[in-house]
Amino acid sequence: MAPTPRPRFGIMTAPMQVTYDDILRVWREADAIPEIEHAWLFDHLMPIGGDPNGPVHEGWTLLSALAAQTRRLRLGLLVTSNRFRPPAMLAKIATTVDVVSGGRLDFGIGVGSRPHPPEAHREYPAHGLPFTDPAQAVESLAEACTLIRRLWTEPEPFDFHGTHHRLTGAFANPKPVQRPHPPILIGGRSAATLRVVAEHADLWNIPGGDIEDAVRRSALLDRTCAEIGRDPASLTRSIHLPVSYAEPGTTRNAIAEALDAGFRHLVLGLPAPYPAGVARWVTDEIVLTSA
Repeated sequence: MAPTPRPRFGIMTAPMQVTYDDILRVWREADAIPEIEHAWLFDHLMPIGGDPNGPVHEGWTLLSALAAQTRRLRLGLLVTSNRFRPPAMLAKIATTVDVVSGGRLDFGIGVGSRPHPPEAHREYPAHGLPFTDPAQAVESLAEACTLIRRLWTEPEPFDFHGTHHRLTGAFANPKPVQRPHPPILIGGRSAATLRVVAEHADLWNIPGGDIEDAVRRSALLDRTCAEIGRDPASLTRSIHLPVSYAEPGTTRNAIAEALDAGFRHLVLGLPAPYPAGVARWVTDEIVLTSA
């Protein structure tokens, strides 16, 4: 029997109601702490918490800036909305971040905001973006994953005529630093999305908060992998867990449950405002006592 992979801890700093300097301070601190292995932003265009008219930074632009200011952390968006950007453009953006970071990108992608929380739905009319129905959105995600991988790996231009995306003479140069391509993380929980995960992802992420549901979804993913002939163990299970500064024991308990359920990639969500030394505090109070 293969040994159980060790847990890999990371942080998440939602880029809303904060400044660039706030996030940069936390990421630079985390970059110097080996126990924190990865760091994440989210992908929203308007706040989904706090002041609805408060500041929010565009995820990929900010990620590129942070990639240039760090040296060790793996980094990504948890997760990119496939509804926001055409997949060929997204492939080019992601490649640029992988190059800037020296090959540290974990490429997170998902269907995009369901209208939950309700605040997320207003992003679409506010930016002139269509909000397709769930079935179309999942089909679009599957096509996007195929297209992005091909753009990252194929040496010659190609045409693609899908149901949702059509490209003529598609080609990407440069290619990502990571070969054959950056790891693909897909977030989601519906049965349809989990099929896309089984077909395309290296990592699967689900929000924490209901560990029993996460266990059920993980079992469904196992069955879906088996249906298509994939070894379920080849897919890393990732979970996002909120951090409580006031009650770190609550976070430690959630981590213990997640580890028992087979989740080895743990993303610790840091609420803003970020206390001074928060990355060191998370490491000492949560990571080192949970690993």
